Amino acid sequence: MAIRTKHQITENTWFITFTCYEWISLFEITNSYDLVYKWFNLIDTKYQIKTLAFVIMPNHVHAILYITDENTDLNKVIANGKRFIAYAIIERLEDQRNTSLLYKLQMACSEKERAKGQKHKVFEVSFDAKEIYSIDFLYQKIDYIHHNPVSGKWNLCIEFTDYEHSSAAFYELERPHPSIKITDYRDYWF
Repeated sequence: MAIRTKHQITENTWFITFTCYEWISLFEITNSYDLVYKWFNLIDTKYQIKTLAFVIMPNHVHAILYITDENTDLNKVIANGKRFIAYAIIERLEDQRNTSLLYKLQMACSEKERAKGQKHKVFEVSFDAKEIYSIDFLYQKIDYIHHNPVSGKWNLCIEFTDYEHSSAAFYELERPHPSIKITDYRDYWF
């Protein structure tokens, strides 16, 4: 049974990660990277949560978010984002007629989840959130995010700045991202 953690807002900057169920590459299978961009743009508009850095991998998302309002409920923001993205991913799987994957995600729901109306498990129950409390920790997480597409088993591009679903080119090459307004961390940290 997964344990849910309540994340209290004591710092303004957070490193967050959420993962597709069983690390299935659902963003890639359904070409749903755009859904995460829509969510980033929504939380900026609705909650003034700024995206400082990010990478959307085939099966997980890492982001550094700057929360401008200390009354923002990070748990609710992430849960609503995951729910919004999950519905759209299921719709895309239905459009693709990917019945085997739909069945797997349907069978992954517990009785308790089904009783609450959940029909498919798209994401792992919880998400990871770490407060960014120092500039060194911020640099470590940005470096981790930007090199994720070329680290370990991932060979998603040759140069980490070439990966299109990342903020790496924004920082390294001073190139704006076509799908999201990235807020430069230096505007808040210096």
